[in-house]
Amino acid sequence: MANKHFGLVLVAAALVAASAALYALHYAIFADARHIWIYLLGDIAFLPLEVLLVAIVIERLLARHERRQLLHRMNMLIGTFFGELGIRLLGQVAPAIVNRDEVLQNLAVAADWTPARFKAALRQAARLEFQVDPKRLDLAAMKAMLTARRDLLVLLLANPNLLEHEQFTDLLWAVFHLMAELEARPSLGDLPESDRQHLAGDAKRAYGHLAAEWLHYCRHLQHAYPYIFSIVLRTHPFQEQPSAIVR
Repeated sequence: MANKHFGLVLVAAALVAASAALYALHYAIFADARHIWIYLLGDIAFLPLEVLLVAIVIERLLARHERRQLLHRMNMLIGTFFGELGIRLLGQVAPAIVNRDEVLQNLAVAADWTPARFKAALRQAARLEFQVDPKRLDLAAMKAMLTARRDLLVLLLANPNLLEHEQFTDLLWAVFHLMAELEARPSLGDLPESDRQHLAGDAKRAYGHLAAEWLHYCRHLQHAYPYIFSIVLRTHPFQEQPSAIVR
């Protein structure tokens, strides 16, 4: 660290010496100190504006660019999550949702959705009380699917790009907790009703987070990647008969 500071001092001293030498050369040639002082004061007067332009305006432009790049990287990670796990988990829990009609009415994203419609759906998702019937949950299939994607969950939770996205991080923890609960039970076939209710509560928590982030994900795809948005519209579980076939 000391060597680094010493190097900076040397560079600064060299620059000041070079400036002084150039001013001395100017005076030796033109013998006009008044001209030197006029331009020197003019340059000093411009320094506050230069600081404004460089330290504030340009810095903010660079910060905005970095923010956009970060959002792009986060959306790529979120897309990977939904492509590999999120949509499948939504589909596995969907048959156990008691108020399925209400959910479909509010969360079935369509091609003609506007930004205002997405905002309204997000408000509805925050208010919806998802009702999960423990008897309709296929816990074994859910456990197999989540366990097979454990590495993906761990990688996403460890990714520093997602630290600024608190809602998505909460979603990952909810899904990870559901997986941990399922893996902690050697058998899922003979559970008491109280334990199935407990697992249904974990699935409900994960489903609630999934529904909200799903809407954000679809809104991003509609704007940035319409071709991916097209297949998501055809295959998402918030519809009666999802199918990849274009009709």
